[in-house]
Amino acid sequence: MNTMPAVIFDLDGTLVDSEPLYYEAGRRTLQRYGITGFSWEEHSQFIGIGTRETLETLRGRYRIEAPVEELLAVKNRHYLELAATTEVFPAMRDFVELLRAAGHPLAVASGSSRSAIETALKATGLDALLPLYVSAEDVGRGKPEPDVFLAAARLLSVDPGRCVVVEDAGPGVEAARRAGMRCIAVPYVAGPSPDGEPFASAGLLFRGGQPEFDARRAYEWTTAGS
Repeated sequence: MNTMPAVIFDLDGTLVDSEPLYYEAGRRTLQRYGITGFSWEEHSQFIGIGTRETLETLRGRYRIEAPVEELLAVKNRHYLELAATTEVFPAMRDFVELLRAAGHPLAVASGSSRSAIETALKATGLDALLPLYVSAEDVGRGKPEPDVFLAAARLLSVDPGRCVVVEDAGPGVEAARRAGMRCIAVPYVAGPSPDGEPFASAGLLFRGGQPEFDARRAYEWTTAGS
C-alpha cells in the first residue's frame, strides 16, 4: 500500500492562471442579461468560491430572473471559448512533477465544471500528470465546505489525515481544515495581512503568492509530515 502523503490540488488560481478567463466569462454572462460594469474587483470577491455559489450570489444581487442552471450553462460556454489560452504556473508544474516522480497519489479538486477542468488540464498538458479530479458537479456543497476534498480522498483511497491540499484562496484553506487535511496556501490575491485570516490554518504559507512559491520547499514540507 502507498503510504506517501496524497496531494490534492485546487485548480483555478493554484495550478493554472485561469482567474482572468473566469472574470471575462462572468462579465460576458452578466452582459447577456443586461448587467454592465462588472469589475475585476467584484470578481475577486468570489475567488476560491465555486461557480454555482458565485452565480447564485450574483443572480440575487442583480435580480436576474434566469435560473441558476441557465447561468451556469452560459458562463461555462463562455469559459470554454477562452480556456484554450489557459497557462500553468511554472513552479506548480515543477511541484506536480516532483510529486509524481516520487509516487505520491495526486488529484485535482475544483469548484469548476468537469468540462472546464478537463479543458484547462488539457490546454496546459497537466492532464497527463493529473488524470484524476473531482468537480463541483460531483459534490453537494462547494468550498468552504470540505465535500470536494473528502471526495478526492475517497477517489484516491487515502485517509483524509494523509492528504495535503494546495490552495490559493481562503474558502479552500478553510475547506481543507474542515476535511482534516494539511494545507499549503499560495494566495492568488494577497490581502493586507495574508498571514492572518483566512490563511491562518495553512501549515505552509507562501505570503507572496505564486512569485514566492518554491516547489522544492513545498515538497520537503509535504514529505516531512508523512
